[in-house]
Amino acid sequence: MPRILLTSGPDDWKKLLAEPETQWQTGYSARTPAHCWEAANGLPPEVIAVLRNAPDPLLADLLPVLAVPEFKVPLQGGGHPSQNDVFVLARSLAGTVCIMVEGKVNESFGPTIEEWRVNASQGKNDRLDFLLRTLCIQEPSGHIRYQFLHRAASAILTAEQYRAVAAVILVHSFSPKRLGWHDYEAFVGLFGVQAQPESTCRLTTKTRVPFFASWVSGDCSFLNE
Repeated sequence: MPRILLTSGPDDWKKLLAEPETQWQTGYSARTPAHCWEAANGLPPEVIAVLRNAPDPLLADLLPVLAVPEFKVPLQGGGHPSQNDVFVLARSLAGTVCIMVEGKVNESFGPTIEEWRVNASQGKNDRLDFLLRTLCIQEPSGHIRYQFLHRAASAILTAEQYRAVAAVILVHSFSPKRLGWHDYEAFVGLFGVQAQPESTCRLTTKTRVPFFASWVSGDCSFLNE
């Protein structure tokens, strides 16, 4: 099993949050994944199952090496870095794979691009341009959630640093109603791909590192932890 760095239990994840006193709540997306991942001592079984079922040879026989909670990736354009819930460094038969995990319960994926760009500064516009270049896409319609862009770019940029063969953005959803699915589906659709739950799909090879997306349903028993 992989080693989770910086922690000795779920409560250590709280200390790494941007706003620990407000974000660390039972049944919400900071605390629930922390308990799930710590109970598994690494990758939860549902995450392993979905990743290992990916048909692409770049992800064949994926073996997790380590996991880092609240992993920050600086982005061009200033402002706060992209703070990913978990960064997983893994190995496949093809080589190193970098996975950025976004844990969710019933929370939103944040503002749409249209909302985010209201009264945007030059720095925000520069950051959006950088994200679009990193993802090798044109500016999408305003209803796409901005969070997907910077999480995806985080995966690709980190994969470049590790000279990885693949980058993955993985949504670990603990929502019984699968809230947020349509936002994920819209993001995946930017690449001309039809999203499927409990699966991993290749989005593009145009990026400097081949890029994948995955949606995994978590064990809802952890909502009570």
